[in-house]
Amino acid sequence: MTAAYLYVRVSTDEQKRKGYSLPEQEDRLLRHCEQNNIEVKGIFREDYSAKNFKRPEWTKLLETVRKRKNKTPINILFIKWDRFSRNIEYAYQMIGVLRGINVQAMAIDQPIDFSIPESTVMLAVYLSIPEAENGRRALNTSSGMRRARKEGRWMGAAPKGYQNLVRPDGKKYISPKYPDADIMVWAFEELARGILAIEQVRKQANLKGLKCERNNFWKIVRNPVYCGIVVVPPNEEEEMLFVKAQHEALISEKLFYEVQDVLNGNKRPISTKAVSSDQFPLRGFLSCPKCHRMLTGSASKGRNERYYYYHCSNSKCGSRFRAEKVNRYFEDHLTEYNLDPRAGELFKMVVLDLYASSKHAELDDRKSISIQIELQESMLSSARKKLMNDEIDSDDFKAIKAECNQKLRQLEAELDEMPTKTESLRTIENLLDIVIEKYADIYGHYKENDVSEQRRVIGSMYPENLCFDGTRHRTAYFNEPLDFILLVNKELQGIKKGESFCLKKLSPRVARRGIEPLFPE
Repeated sequence: MTAAYLYVRVSTDEQKRKGYSLPEQEDRLLRHCEQNNIEVKGIFREDYSAKNFKRPEWTKLLETVRKRKNKTPINILFIKWDRFSRNIEYAYQMIGVLRGINVQAMAIDQPIDFSIPESTVMLAVYLSIPEAENGRRALNTSSGMRRARKEGRWMGAAPKGYQNLVRPDGKKYISPKYPDADIMVWAFEELARGILAIEQVRKQANLKGLKCERNNFWKIVRNPVYCGIVVVPPNEEEEMLFVKAQHEALISEKLFYEVQDVLNGNKRPISTKAVSSDQFPLRGFLSCPKCHRMLTGSASKGRNERYYYYHCSNSKCGSRFRAEKVNRYFEDHLTEYNLDPRAGELFKMVVLDLYASSKHAELDDRKSISIQIELQESMLSSARKKLMNDEIDSDDFKAIKAECNQKLRQLEAELDEMPTKTESLRTIENLLDIVIEKYADIYGHYKENDVSEQRRVIGSMYPENLCFDGTRHRTAYFNEPLDFILLVNKELQGIKKGESFCLKKLSPRVARRGIEPLFPE
């Protein structure tokens, strides 16, 4: 009596298309063994693709036949050769491996007599048919996916902030998934500001609830799917295409390209201050009174607790101040900067009036963008002529074309997103309201928020570093708009009841304000 191991395999897509099932294959193989008096040594059931032999059950089967005690001939039976392999190259290699350990693979529906030399021709036919079928299916799938992308449909798993859904007609699409979608919008807006590094933005997004690894986050912020664009990759016949997507965009094209400029280094980011812990909100904003280097912060471990200090980054300098006192000193003096409601309204009125009177501002911006668009189109046309005259080769032309098209898409997005004068006026008014509300109680706003917002407040007030030497706080310059608002604020506070206020009373030369320390170190 001969012996054999039974191998049954099916992949999910094959079971759907052809009706294959593991029990059906197993039943047929068992009947074959019973009719031909073959002893069944074992059955291995596989639910895996046959593109190669890196399959769990096949690996177990191969290990089993290798470890058998006697090396008597034994067979591995399956229904057809496509259950064995769908790659002719790997199939021949595995047949050679099995032959080396005295094992023979056999398909009961497509029998091969290996003792006849001509039978190898039929084996090649049996093995090549499933490989050709796989290749055709892959080509059809690729063509279908490309056609779907050209229609603006996203193919594959939904990116972060979206979810995969199916329409009643059976077509798949992606839709925003909240709250992840809101977090992604926040991430793009934060990156466009250029204040925080991309890794800092990712970590804050994770704290908000977005689960995303570092490498994946770097990829998704480069993906134009978030601004409603689907990328069709290039092939031998077509170049890369950018198609308007069917799904809902989370951000505007203008915002997406602003983020790309920041990531590419084309847009100079706002000067960032060092990230700080809660004990050091002023870290990165203080300079050393001796060597003018930046003061950093660190903690010293005491007997019962830790003590925090601001100290010079130069260890040889020796400048060192208690963080608790310096922080409290800064907080106490924030109350001096609370904005008088009248000063806020006056500043708002002046800014809005100046903007409303600038009749040509919007037209100038649109004209500037239009000129840049014409310049890019002219460069592309010139490159095309040089290609026709053999002055540049096709690779150079493709590079120039890709660069020009990228810039054109960005400029056109900026032009489309450019608000009208009425919309801009409303936006400016809303921003001014936020500023006035914040500075009406700047101390309360500072104390109620976390260290990240506290540092934004400090950075918005002082364009230069503060310099504290332990006995006095050297003059710190405010940024010009805030300096003007506080000057008006001071004048208004000094007006007696019934007196009027006039901007002409203000001197054009304003003494910069400073703050003096209340305590020695």
